[in-house]
Amino acid sequence: MDHTYNLLADKFNIDKRVLDLVMTAEKDVASQFSDLDDIMAYNQYKILEAFQKNRLSDMHFGWNTGYGYDDPGRDAIEKVYADVFHTEKALVRPTIVNGTHALAITLMGILRPGDELIYCTGRPYDTLEEVIGLRGQGNGSLKDYGITYKQVELLPDGSIDFEGIRKAVSPKTKMMTVQRATGYGWRKAITIEQIKEWAQFINSIRPDIVKMTDNCYGEFLDINEPTDVGVDVIAGSLIKNPGGGLALTGGYVAGRADLIDKIQYRMTCPGIGGECGLTFGQTRTMFQGMFQAPKVVNGAVKGAVLCGRAYEMLGFEVCPGPYDKRSDIIQAVRLKSPEAVEAFCRAIQYAAPVDSHVTPIPWDMPGYESQVIMAAGAFVQGSSIELSADAPMREPYNVYFQGGLTYEHSKFGVIRSIDELLKNHLISL
Repeated sequence: MDHTYNLLADKFNIDKRVLDLVMTAEKDVASQFSDLDDIMAYNQYKILEAFQKNRLSDMHFGWNTGYGYDDPGRDAIEKVYADVFHTEKALVRPTIVNGTHALAITLMGILRPGDELIYCTGRPYDTLEEVIGLRGQGNGSLKDYGITYKQVELLPDGSIDFEGIRKAVSPKTKMMTVQRATGYGWRKAITIEQIKEWAQFINSIRPDIVKMTDNCYGEFLDINEPTDVGVDVIAGSLIKNPGGGLALTGGYVAGRADLIDKIQYRMTCPGIGGECGLTFGQTRTMFQGMFQAPKVVNGAVKGAVLCGRAYEMLGFEVCPGPYDKRSDIIQAVRLKSPEAVEAFCRAIQYAAPVDSHVTPIPWDMPGYESQVIMAAGAFVQGSSIELSADAPMREPYNVYFQGGLTYEHSKFGVIRSIDELLKNHLISL
């Protein structure tokens, strides 16, 4: 420990008071880390069992050309995802460009004109607003196709408003959705226990309603996934948790076979569905990334817990709290000033293995309502499972910290951010 302490102080010019504070925070959350290690081990063996069940071999790492008919690697990765998430079927494709795309084909594949979609966790993540038609110029949104939308806000304590949901349901309601992660909200992530209660409640009202969960940032944070507790379909990104930092791109959808069949026709076109589509040699990194994902997610969530405790010790509001149950890898810190947000994000960029010499600045990022600052010196561009931080430049100036391919790197992000705030006289120790 002394060698590491001295290295950080001497080679990275970290103030020793910052190192002492983070070491104290780390000791405070040791019991949390032990619990997270148990979850990691469970998911590691669950994934191993799925790989062995599907007789994974080197032949699954090759790729076809043209239409991609009968691609054994593509078929195998989709069977593995279906087994890991305990679903009837899955789509796992490098041609799904991000989590928003995975969610969009899910919504647009299942919903039809005249149907109603209800979000049960308040307003969705910024990039989905244009998909739904809450803002933007249409461009093929759900609203353009005559699909109506409602949202039920969470209760003040962050729990699901079941009575509000009951009142919102109408004869047109076809799908109800929960967003597991916080997005740019100030709330705890929705837990598996809450999702189970929600799914049971929807079934008690209208069992025909499709229950969907936005699973981005939430995979392998629990021994169960939403599809283990009554959810019909989930969607997410491969450059977040399940790709393990190795998947170069892609997204997934997993759920009931009849729903996946509809979604696959939206992914490509009617008559083609999931029978075509190249994997472009990406199955090796997709498989290997998933195999490593529980360990990578474990390091990221430990880093988030440490971040919450360290910033709590500095007197900042944090969400979730360091001792709260986690259901995503995101740690929000309320910094209260644009200067502090920019300093925090600069530090995360300077802590990166790639592009550490670059200084992030706020900009008008497509799909977002406010200017956004994003810090991510990643091996895979935009990979949120790698150490990163971002924030909308609006009051009350919350910053969202996530990722880290290893716990040690995530920890260094926490150290570097506090040191940057201290050196810019934005905090005192």
